[in-house]
Amino acid sequence: MADDRLSLVFSALADPTRRDIVARLAAGDATVNELAEPYDVTVQAVSKHIRVLEDAGLVSRSRDAQRRPCHLEAEVFDLMTKWIECYRREAEDRFRRLDALLGQMGEQSATGTPGKEAAS
Repeated sequence: MADDRLSLVFSALADPTRRDIVARLAAGDATVNELAEPYDVTVQAVSKHIRVLEDAGLVSRSRDAQRRPCHLEAEVFDLMTKWIECYRREAEDRFRRLDALLGQMGEQSATGTPGKEAAS
């Protein structure tokens, strides 16, 4: 289930307009009309982008009298961060092992000691 939600989130963020909307909502809640102002598209088009973000769980809408502000749901970023962090740690582990191996090879070259491959 988390993988499906993660796919929705990354898919929603694949569009640069939606990423920009998320960045703007990070600064504070805004209505669809306020979010649509800087774009050369219709309010309806921006509303569709917001719907995609809502379906992914990144954005929610509330009612404040006549105003319906959009709100960024920050906890979704925790899901993304955990997923990214897992692979970042794996990559760092691989780089550490590579650094250690290259260090050993450098020491062997400096001392003239043959490596395991040369001894075989």
